[in-house]
Amino acid sequence: MTMRDNPNEYADDAALLADRDAALVEMVRWLAARSYRFTTVTPATHRRVNDRPENRAASSLEDIFGWSRPFDAAIVPDELLALMRRAGIVFQHDDAWRCMARVSTLGPWRLLHSAFPTDAPDAVFFGPDTYRFVNALQRHLDLVEPGLRIARAVDIGAGAGPGAIAIAAARPGAEVLAADINPAAVRFAALNAHLAGTSNVSACRSDLLRQVSGGFDLIVSNPPYLVDAGERTYRHGGGPLGAGLSLAIIDAALERLNPGGTLLLYTGSAIVRGQDAFREAAVERLARAGFAWTYEELDPDVFGEELEQEAYAGADRIAAVWLTAKRTT
Repeated sequence: MTMRDNPNEYADDAALLADRDAALVEMVRWLAARSYRFTTVTPATHRRVNDRPENRAASSLEDIFGWSRPFDAAIVPDELLALMRRAGIVFQHDDAWRCMARVSTLGPWRLLHSAFPTDAPDAVFFGPDTYRFVNALQRHLDLVEPGLRIARAVDIGAGAGPGAIAIAAARPGAEVLAADINPAAVRFAALNAHLAGTSNVSACRSDLLRQVSGGFDLIVSNPPYLVDAGERTYRHGGGPLGAGLSLAIIDAALERLNPGGTLLLYTGSAIVRGQDAFREAAVERLARAGFAWTYEELDPDVFGEELEQEAYAGADRIAAVWLTAKRTT
């Protein structure tokens, strides 16, 4: 926020933002009361489906809040349209209206995130990776380590907050941080935690763990792992073939996990001529620090369209992987 001559304008901005947030909460609850559901697909699939002639304009709530299709205001109930306007998420484009947010379902939750296409630098992403990440996280908490005691946990790069919410729901006595460098993500994570009824989630702005203090019993992350030409925050992993951020998260976890603490990392790895360079770099770090670990491919082939990009000219495939690392001392 920039400095202004009139300090009272800060209060006006805060009041406006609070009213918009309240309207977003009411809007999602309105949709939930009418059994709204939407499963978010990859951007490539989303584009292909929306490009079909019959899908050029919205005809349902799912079309508006899921597929991000332009719509005629006449198809939206007055009560809902008023909430959208109050929330500041609807605008007129040519002869149609568009919604600037999406609502996706994940288990019992309806979560807010950015509209399609997610071109903005501060877009808050949600997609198939989110479902795989949360499923693997819940499996670990419920089946692999059902007795895992968690007093304090953090989701690094929390985005819309699904990981933090899943931890908080499974361990209601834990203090859970949803940390993200993107202010828009922090806002959505806080709203989604409120909507999910997980009052033990605190959303905060942080670059990795630099702006939060103390140790953690559980650190989780589903970071960006692609090489993105625009270097968008939610998508660009940096470093060798997009692995830079994932390796930085491992380094941060090695320093901040409490004795017996666990890192759960869902990420992607570009496989080049059968070799998984990310796995090799990760295992080297963990072995040097004396951590126990397991590593598995959850999906051997994701974002196949990225192989057409120059950055992946030598890659065979991009795999979705799951790393579990435990501090034994």
